[in-house]
Amino acid sequence: MLKSFVKLLSAAAVAVPVALGAASVAHAEGERFVFVSHAPDTDSWWNVIKNALKNAAADTKTSVEYRNPATGDIADMARIIEQAAATNPAGIITTIADFDVLQSAIEGAIAKGIPVVTVNSGTAEESKKLGAMMHIGQPEYDAGKGAGERAKAAGVTKFLCVNHYITNVASVERCRGYADALGVELGDQMIDSTQDPTQVYNKVKAYLTTHPDTNGILALGPNSAEPTIKLLRDTGETSKYNFITFDLSADISAGIKDGIVNAAIDQQPYLQGYLPVVFLTQYVRYGVMPANNVNTGPGFVTKDNISLVEKLAGEYR
Repeated sequence: MLKSFVKLLSAAAVAVPVALGAASVAHAEGERFVFVSHAPDTDSWWNVIKNALKNAAADTKTSVEYRNPATGDIADMARIIEQAAATNPAGIITTIADFDVLQSAIEGAIAKGIPVVTVNSGTAEESKKLGAMMHIGQPEYDAGKGAGERAKAAGVTKFLCVNHYITNVASVERCRGYADALGVELGDQMIDSTQDPTQVYNKVKAYLTTHPDTNGILALGPNSAEPTIKLLRDTGETSKYNFITFDLSADISAGIKDGIVNAAIDQQPYLQGYLPVVFLTQYVRYGVMPANNVNTGPGFVTKDNISLVEKLAGEYR
């Protein structure tokens, strides 16, 4: 079925001009692509994307290398992109975790004639400015606003946005969208929690203690959601807050079923891994590429659909 999907994408794609040397022999196989993420080795959320890369490589008969900075250091990520470009792959797929830090490395790869598709982190506007072919991901401001609209309907007036990756512009956009949906200023309602679970736990605890009128929590992923869930279990305040988080994990799923987490925002990471490999393969082989960016989210996981999502967690969801 997936192979049929690949053929359909080839047939439906919009023809675009082919850069010199981008398309060699039609129907060739064995192209090599490099996927560079900003995620540290400890971030299990990326396992779904890794599974998607493996499946896409098998379906397209290409090879895909996943590379990332072990500690999540963005300067190290920039060096990885430069190193990848030096090996002249058929294409590079990368996140835009920090536009300013990564700009030179990404533009350098494009200047060499390497097709680049951006995914996940960053915005469509940043992707276009860099000269990438397309962006595949979730409009983060819109996703945050969608969460805020749900929170407003539930009566939220004061909130805490737990930002574990505050240097990432897209993460701030999530918090800003949420605040705008409520019709309030973001201000100090966003905290830099860091990615250390103990620090997240303690910083959230300190904020909620000093801001007792808080009735909404927005977490930006498992790194910030899981320690917050633990805190609410420890304090017995599991039903005090309207709690929405980005992304999914086993702890978040349990939180949804237990009524601690009202909703998780699903950006469908499987598509962020699978689609760029398919699109780049079609571009390199046939010179065709969709003319538009692809929004993979937001979708909302709640008690109503968690049973289906759980069955696919860790591989496809």
